Amino acid sequence: MGHTRRGALLQSAGFFVVLETMLAAACLFWPSFRDNVDSLRAMTPLASLREIVDTLAQGGVDAYVCGQHFFKGCNTLGIAAAVLFAMGAVAGEYQRGTFEIWLSRPVSRRRLLAERYATGAFALVLPIFATSATIPWLLERVGETMDLGELMLCSVHESLFLLTIYSATFLLSSLSRRPMWIAMAMLGFTTLEFSLYLVKTVTHTSLFRLTDIDDFVGITTGGGLDWVVCGPLAAFSVAALAASQFAFARRVP
Repeated sequence: MGHTRRGALLQSAGFFVVLETMLAAACLFWPSFRDNVDSLRAMTPLASLREIVDTLAQGGVDAYVCGQHFFKGCNTLGIAAAVLFAMGAVAGEYQRGTFEIWLSRPVSRRRLLAERYATGAFALVLPIFATSATIPWLLERVGETMDLGELMLCSVHESLFLLTIYSATFLLSSLSRRPMWIAMAMLGFTTLEFSLYLVKTVTHTSLFRLTDIDDFVGITTGGGLDWVVCGPLAAFSVAALAASQFAFARRVP
């Protein structure tokens, strides 16, 4: 597991660097967005995207940061990271021919899988909280501020959403032998879901409605976590992990 943990730490660090770079650029761009929002809206091609621009403009810096960081940055990069961290958890051992060696460790299968799941999940969510913690400092550069506690709650909401993607991918890895096929299936599915989000007549069917900008703005305005949304997200991850344990217990080399 030592090598796995080192690899996960490197992947997590890379995720943090890219996410923080995008966040810093977005925060520093806020004054230009605020002063030129009408021009930016006129250049936006889709009605759904124009509505997003309107939401960011009307909600002020809170909506802008939530849209740029959580809805755009964490969703796009985070989904890719969730799939990357989970797709080879078990299937990768088959592909490398190391499955029997992995099982030879003097610990139970349940613990083996739990360790692998926890390592990837931690690597996924840590950069979200770490980058969110830098937002107040970044906004000071442009004369704005946001509450750190509310940003941490937003990070909880976003992490629960990304963990559902991670957990679903992890379950597929526990069932499959081909990590690349898992990646293609999950990335294709999430791309389709985002496409549905942009179509007004079917946007309500998209998974991305669970991380709408309005959800994060509600948190930053004192609404707290919406457990009607967060509860089922957490329950899905727990159920997917339980299903992964069931499948893994019955796998043979």
